[in-house]
Amino acid sequence: MLYKVKLKNAEEEVLLDDKVYEYLTSDPYLVRVDFINNLRKHSSGCAVFQKTWKRADGGYKTETIYLHKLIAEKFLTVAKDGPRNLVGAKNGNKLDCRLDNLLYRSRSVASRKRKTSSKTGYTGVYKENNRYRAVISVDRKSVHIGMFATAEEAALAYNKKSRELYGEDGKINVIKTQK
Repeated sequence: MLYKVKLKNAEEEVLLDDKVYEYLTSDPYLVRVDFINNLRKHSSGCAVFQKTWKRADGGYKTETIYLHKLIAEKFLTVAKDGPRNLVGAKNGNKLDCRLDNLLYRSRSVASRKRKTSSKTGYTGVYKENNRYRAVISVDRKSVHIGMFATAEEAALAYNKKSRELYGEDGKINVIKTQK
C-alpha cells in the first residue's frame, strides 16, 4: 500500500511504502517528536524534520533528519559503501521516498543528476551567437561535442554522449516539444 503524507509547509506530499509508514508511526522516538506530522519541504526539494531543543546550559540545539536518508539507512538492503554514500531518487523526485525509488550513489553521479543552471534549460547546452554548443564534463574537463542550429539538437547530442560515457548514471535532458 502507498501512503501520501502532506508536508507542513507545502502543498506537495511525500510518497511512502506501508512498511516505512508503519516504522515512522510506531518508533517510540519518532512518535514522541511527532515526526510524521512535522515533515517540511527543504530548500533542496527533499522532505526534512527539524526541531530546535533548548539545552540545559541555555543554548539551543537543532536536530535535522532528512527523510530519504533515514529510510535508506533503515531499509535499503544495499548498504552505502565508500564513494556510494549519498542517497538519491531514481526518478528524480526527491519526495518519492518509496524503497524501490531510493538508491545510494556517488557524489559524481549525484552531481550529474542535478538540475541544470543553463539558460537554455538543457544540461551541457549553451548559446553562442545564433548557434548552440554542446559540452560534457569528462574527468573534470569540459569536452566539446559540437555546434548545432537548435538547443534541442544540442541537447540530443549531449544525451547521446552522456549515455555513451556514463550509461545509466549519466544525465539525460528531457527535450521540450516545440509548438
